[in-house]
Amino acid sequence: MYPFIFKPILKEMIWGGTDLRPFKGLAPGGEPVGESWELSHVEGNFSVVANGPLAGRTIDDLMAAQGARLTGEKVMKRFGRTFPLLIKFIDARDNLSVQVHPDDRLARKRHHSFGKTEMWYVVKAAPGAALYSGFHRPVTAAEYVRRVEEGTLMEALQRYEVRAGDVFFLPAGRVHAIGAGCFIAEIQQTSNITYRIYDYGRKDADGNSRELHTALAKDAIDYSFHADYRTGYTPRPDEAVRLVACDYFTVNLLDLSRPLTRDLAALDSFVAYVCTAGRLILSDEQRNELTVHRGQTVLIPATARSVTLAPAPAATLLETFIFINKLA
Repeated sequence: MYPFIFKPILKEMIWGGTDLRPFKGLAPGGEPVGESWELSHVEGNFSVVANGPLAGRTIDDLMAAQGARLTGEKVMKRFGRTFPLLIKFIDARDNLSVQVHPDDRLARKRHHSFGKTEMWYVVKAAPGAALYSGFHRPVTAAEYVRRVEEGTLMEALQRYEVRAGDVFFLPAGRVHAIGAGCFIAEIQQTSNITYRIYDYGRKDADGNSRELHTALAKDAIDYSFHADYRTGYTPRPDEAVRLVACDYFTVNLLDLSRPLTRDLAALDSFVAYVCTAGRLILSDEQRNELTVHRGQTVLIPATARSVTLAPAPAATLLETFIFINKLA
């Protein structure tokens, strides 16, 4: 196998903007695009290989044919034949709805699906743009229901004005929303289960109010209170900086101005590189080589022993994989 790039799956959304196409170097289009799914094994949205001998094959084809050689033995044992991560870029011209996602237990019981833990990396943000994560004070389930009915839920949420490089970890159960003017990279479990709990009174294309999932969300919300929901880190050029480590993914930030070789031999996991800025030449120990541009995501199979990332002349990457200490 070799490093894979996939065709983006563009999602037109009523809240979407106009920055995703130029960010990814794509031809201009007419409708606002809210999301670009870079790597997806969600049913009905399978990513398609764009490069090399396997171009035209889907991620589902790769999983069926390669299995643990693609994902890693421990990853396969834990997550089965579903590729476990969904990677997106999101461009919010308008506010997204306030949402929460169920955890594995609840998602399995209700939807026969994985839960949805995710993280955000802010690629860029308009002046004053904000994200919402968690409550700004303790809230009970009864207060949540009352505030939804009254339309005052936003008053209970923690609001953060953001800028490029900000990071938020969002475990399943945390209430959250993306505000207008935010352009983010999102890494999450492979799940499309979302409970919408507030939508600013908006109408869909047919003039109807979008469905809210107040009751479903009540049992999914984690009502724990935290003083700060941001993820802190110290930037360091030309080395891997840990942003997030959880049961579902580990994410490092690589801000490169010179070549960096990453030893993957002991990892027993695929690695995905999400290029958020710049350009680089990526090569592996088998002499496979490709040029990676801003807005592209590369999937490195678990069989790879190492990769060298050579910025041309500079590049910023999110590096993500799944680390499992022992067989599940």
